[in-house]
Amino acid sequence: MTEKKIRILDSAVEDQLLSYVQKPARYIGGEVNQIRKDLDKCALTVGLCFPDTYEIAMSNTGLGVIYEVLNRMDGVAAERVFAPWLDAETVMREKRIPLFSLESSAAAADFDVLGFSLTTELCYTNVLNMLDLAGLKARSVERKEEDPIVIGGGGMANCGEPLADFVDLFVLGEGEEAAVKLAELLIEMKKARASKREMLLETARRFEWAYVPAFYEFEYDSKGIRSFTAKVEGLRTRFENAVVEDFENAPVPERPIVPFVQAIHERVSVEVMRGCPGRCRFCQASFCRRPVRYRSPERAFEIARKQWETTGFDTVSLLSLSTADYPELEELVKKLNEFFTDKHVGISLPSLRVGQQLKLMPYFSQAVRKSGMTIAVEAGSERLRKIINKPITDEDLFVGVGAAYQAGWQSVKLYFMAGLPGETDEDIVRIAELCAELGRLRKKVAGRNGSITAAVSWLVPKPHTPFGWCGQKSREYFQRVKRLLIDEKMRLNARFVEFKFHEIERSVLESAIGRGDRRLGNVIEVAWRNGAKFDLWNECFDYAIWEKGFAKFGMDLEEVAQKEFSADEILPWEHLGGPKKVYLREHYEEAVAQVRG
Repeated sequence: MTEKKIRILDSAVEDQLLSYVQKPARYIGGEVNQIRKDLDKCALTVGLCFPDTYEIAMSNTGLGVIYEVLNRMDGVAAERVFAPWLDAETVMREKRIPLFSLESSAAAADFDVLGFSLTTELCYTNVLNMLDLAGLKARSVERKEEDPIVIGGGGMANCGEPLADFVDLFVLGEGEEAAVKLAELLIEMKKARASKREMLLETARRFEWAYVPAFYEFEYDSKGIRSFTAKVEGLRTRFENAVVEDFENAPVPERPIVPFVQAIHERVSVEVMRGCPGRCRFCQASFCRRPVRYRSPERAFEIARKQWETTGFDTVSLLSLSTADYPELEELVKKLNEFFTDKHVGISLPSLRVGQQLKLMPYFSQAVRKSGMTIAVEAGSERLRKIINKPITDEDLFVGVGAAYQAGWQSVKLYFMAGLPGETDEDIVRIAELCAELGRLRKKVAGRNGSITAAVSWLVPKPHTPFGWCGQKSREYFQRVKRLLIDEKMRLNARFVEFKFHEIERSVLESAIGRGDRRLGNVIEVAWRNGAKFDLWNECFDYAIWEKGFAKFGMDLEEVAQKEFSADEILPWEHLGGPKKVYLREHYEEAVAQVRG
C-alpha cells in the first residue's frame, strides 16, 4: 500500500460549498462527541462511508459501533463520509471539490480504506456515485495501487455479488471484532510495505468472513450459475459470518455523536439482544444473525445511562430484531423507569409482538411512550401466518391490543406483507377486516375507535431465507391487492383505518437486484451513469432508468424479479455466509406442504 499525503479540504468546503447548499450542517462535522485524530500520525486511516444523507447515516447504530471500535485503537483514525445531497453534489462537481470526511474535511480518496455500510439493495448506485465523487474509478480493477481498499459490510454483504466488480473486500456478519482484526492485519502489512493485492490475499486466507471477489470466478450457462471457483489455489469457497460471542461485553459508543441536523432517529439506542428466536421465512436477518445473544439488564441500563448523560436525548430505545423476546424486558423497563421518569425521558419499544410480553404492557405504562404501538402481524389470516412461520393467533392479537388500549394507547400501527406463498383473496381481505376489528376494539375501553395505520409492503424474496427460491408476484398482482384492501375498507366504513402502501416498483427492483449474480454489476453501473441515485427517495427514484439498464443487457427487470430458482441450482449468494442451503430448503418444503394443506 502506497504512503500518501492526505489532502485537507476545509478551505474549499467552507468557502465554496457551505454557502450554496440548503443544509450546510450536513457537511461541517464538529458535533458533540465526534472523535478527531491527527491523520498524518495514524498508521491506518479509514473512511466510514454511508451511501445516504447525513440524517439517515447518523441514525445507523452499526456505523456508530464501528466508529467507536476503530477509534479506540491506537494509531487508527476513522472518520465519517456520507453521500452529499443533490444540491451539494452539483456544487462539488462544478467546483471540483472531491468527496470528503466530516471530522477533518479530508479527501476520501486519500484514506487507506473506504468502508461502505450496505443496508439495502437500493443504495448500490450511491456507492458508485460516492466513489466517483471521490475521484476514484467505480470498478476495482481500474483503481490504482495508491487508491483505498474499498470494503463492503452490513446486511447486503451476504448477497453482495451484484457489487462484486466495485468492491475489493466484503466483510460478512458482525463487524465489531472483525473490524479490529482487519485493521490490525492491514497495519502489519502496511508496515511491511505489502501491495494492495498482497493485503487482500492475506485477508482472504486468514479470515473466513472475508470475501475478495476478484479472487473468484463464476461460469454461467442458460439456466444460471454452472460453477463457482477460486482463481487462487488454497482459498476457501464457502464463507462464514463473523459472530461476536461475548455480546454482554461487546463495545458500544458511550458517547454517541449528537447530530447537528435532526436525524431520523435521535435517541439513546441500546441493543438488548442480537439475533431473533423466531424464524419468519421471509426474514434474512433472522436467519443470518445467529445465534441469539442477550445483554443483561444491568449492562443495558448502564449503556442507557451513560449515553443519556453524554447526549441529553429524551428517548431510550431498546433495539433488537424482536425486543419483546428479550427475557428480562420487564426488569429492564422497570429499572429504566425508576431512573428516567423524573428526567422526562421516555422508553421506546420499537419491535413488539403479541402474546405474553404484550400483555405486560400495562405494567410499563409509566415508562413507555403511548402515542402509538407498532406490531408486525405480517399476514391477515392465521393460516397464512403459519405458512410464513409467524406464530401469532388472532386471540393473542386481540388480548394484547386490548391490554394496550387499557394502558392508554390510542393508536396502533400494523405491518402487513402481500405476495406471500399460498396467499388468497380471502387472506388479503382479512387484512382490512382485522384492522377494522382492532380499531373498534378500543371503543369498548375508551368510548371511541382506535386509530389504525396499516403499512402494507410487498414480499421481496430474500437471499438466505426459505423464500429465496420463490419468484416475486407481478406488479399487476400488487396493484390488485391495493384495490381489494381499499374497497374492503370502504365497505366496512372503517374511516379510522389508514392504509400506507410501499412503492411497488421499488420492491420489484429490490427483488431483481437482491437475488442477482455478478452479471448485474453491468446493469447497476449503466443505471448509475444514466442518473440513478438515491433510489430510496421519491424525488429521485426513476424506475424507467432501471428498466432500460436491464434491457441493455438483454434482461427484463420484472422477469428477473419473478425468477424462481430450482432446488439443485447454484444460488448467487449461497457461498456468502448464512445457514446451510439444505436447512433453508427444508423450511421451504415445509411451507410448500402447508400451502397444499
